[in-house]
Amino acid sequence: MTWIPFKPLITWMIAIFHPFFVSVIDIQHNQKEATLEISVRTFTDDLEKMILKESNVKLDLSDPKQKTKADIFVHQYIQKKIALAANGSKLNMEYIGFEIQSESTWSYFEVKNVKQLKQLNVFCELLFGINPQQINIFHVSSNGTRKSFELAAPKNATQFIF
Repeated sequence: MTWIPFKPLITWMIAIFHPFFVSVIDIQHNQKEATLEISVRTFTDDLEKMILKESNVKLDLSDPKQKTKADIFVHQYIQKKIALAANGSKLNMEYIGFEIQSESTWSYFEVKNVKQLKQLNVFCELLFGINPQQINIFHVSSNGTRKSFELAAPKNATQFIF
């Protein structure tokens, strides 16, 4: 039992030697508003690295002076890496903005005019290229049902049926 005080230290050491390469995409179907509300959680440093790699633009997403510029590149990057189709029709994700929480960046999108969600096709290569162990976890909710799926690189597509 004497090792219990060292548990946080052990957890921290494991995280250092075995970092996580995970992003979480949450999609909520709001039937009342006929929208899909999308939040994308990435590690800030990984997102900055991919924007640099893809656009040759160095950003500090936490710098308020770069907010306008950062909005452009976060929007462009995520729009290029995530594509959605509902009920057989391609969707246009409208960018709302992003915010930093600890070492994570939350990016927000909305899709309008989705009255029903029977089928959602997802294409996602978010942060592919940072690490071959990248995982993108999707949580999709519609009409009181929540479904989840893990896309581990190189797998980049899945489908949700409601």
